[in-house]
Amino acid sequence: MARLLPSIISLCFHYVIVTTVFISIPRLTHSSTLEADTQILRALKHSIDPSSISPISYLNSWDFSVDPCEGMGTQFLGILCSNPLDNSSKRITAIDLDVIGYDGFLTPSIGNLTELTVLSLDKNKFRGPIPDSILNLRKLTRLSLADNYFTGTIPTEIISLKKLEFIDISGNRLSGSIPATISGFRNLTYLSLSNNEFAGPIPDLTGLWQLHTLDLSTNQFHGNLPNLPMRLRSLLLNHNILSGHISPVTRLRHLRKLDVSDNRLSGIISKEVLLLPRLVHLNISLNHFTTIETINFFGEDTLLQVLDAEYNRLHGYLPVNLVTIQNLTTLNLAHNLFSGTIPREYGDKPGQSWRSLYLDNNFLSGNLPPKFISHTARLTGSLANNCLRCPTKIRLCRGGQRPSSECVGQNSCSR
Repeated sequence: MARLLPSIISLCFHYVIVTTVFISIPRLTHSSTLEADTQILRALKHSIDPSSISPISYLNSWDFSVDPCEGMGTQFLGILCSNPLDNSSKRITAIDLDVIGYDGFLTPSIGNLTELTVLSLDKNKFRGPIPDSILNLRKLTRLSLADNYFTGTIPTEIISLKKLEFIDISGNRLSGSIPATISGFRNLTYLSLSNNEFAGPIPDLTGLWQLHTLDLSTNQFHGNLPNLPMRLRSLLLNHNILSGHISPVTRLRHLRKLDVSDNRLSGIISKEVLLLPRLVHLNISLNHFTTIETINFFGEDTLLQVLDAEYNRLHGYLPVNLVTIQNLTTLNLAHNLFSGTIPREYGDKPGQSWRSLYLDNNFLSGNLPPKFISHTARLTGSLANNCLRCPTKIRLCRGGQRPSSECVGQNSCSR
């Protein structure tokens, strides 16, 4: 036993040493996020003016001493990562920055995030061109760069991003024309190019057959209305230089909102437009329309609530059949060339469905409909600057009337 004791002691000593050595070997850390993706996030943050990164911002939470895809809840806000089933590295799949006023450029290396599906940088101060490298983001489904200071044009090759479902690049300083290739986005449901400096004709967009929202407002598009996607629910073309007729919209049976105001459209506003079965809001103001074609709408399946046709060249008598649009609540026919008396049928509507009525700055004359006088307390609007015998105690009559002599010639032209 005495001979075995030194051996036992020696064995225990070696065990302690070996155990200590294994414990003291630092654990080899494996980065969860692909290193190339991490470097791109670094480049994105470095391209932003540090003074625009506030302490409460998402970018301030990007601490690169921590793995981006392994950060805790308050770290690396605004990014999402893939979760591979094997041991491969995680990839960045979404960048969705907060509205904080980041001031800088979008790094061209963004195009190397090839697993990215969402890029959203809305309402910041990104400047310069949108890098051509985004054309490498073949898995992108959502591109939202609205309300920044991006410049340049839309590249023709953007069609390579075939999985895009949502594009919003509104509120920038982009220019040029819409490439005809844009009609190849078969998955696109939302497209907004509004509030930019785009110009030229609008190409045929029927290929965007799943599109439900199209906003091209506040640009410099000119020419006739193009062929449009059949499933559109919202069509905003206001504040452009479009001309010709409005008839192409009559095919859009799903349309709920149509705004073509402040263009140079002309001719007739046909009954087919007013009869679009799902149309709720129609703004055709500030154009050159001359006639509203109406029918008796009783029994017709129309949902129209708002009709704004001010600042046109509409003439003749006020269309009586507008009172038969059952759901109409807002009617604006101001600043036109209407003459004659206000139809007595208009007198019943303020006490029923009408909430807003603007007939000011026309050439209307005569007395108000009797019921009109008693129901106007619940009505907003104006009858000013006509030739009406309009009691000053009625709020809608405020603003005065023209001399009756100014309406004589208009009245004779209406007959």
